[in-house]
Amino acid sequence: MVNQSKYSATYLRFLNLVQAIREIPTFPAMDPVEERLLTLLASVWHLEKKISVLEAMSLTNEISATTAHRRLKTLRKKGMIDLDIDQTDSRVKYVVPTALAKQYFTTLGQALDKAQHAV
Repeated sequence: MVNQSKYSATYLRFLNLVQAIREIPTFPAMDPVEERLLTLLASVWHLEKKISVLEAMSLTNEISATTAHRRLKTLRKKGMIDLDIDQTDSRVKYVVPTALAKQYFTTLGQALDKAQHAV
């Protein structure tokens, strides 16, 4: 029972820190769909794989392709992602993280670390 309480407290500290991060003016406000899509993209980027716009639109069944495409556009406007054109086929565009997105994930990682090590 003690472990469950410890893990619950750690998770709740993490959620509080994430909420504080969402309120930092450095990062743009994102709706839950944008956050989910960005998280899914991060899992691909972490594996150092390229992901095309078309592949990004079908990352999950939770988000329709149309909605994903709209959210990719808004994430780009917010400076969280950018598009790189394929070297051999200019019709193919890859979704890449910006420095702002990398800083966002670094900040989230620091929050998780802080929540785990809180007394």
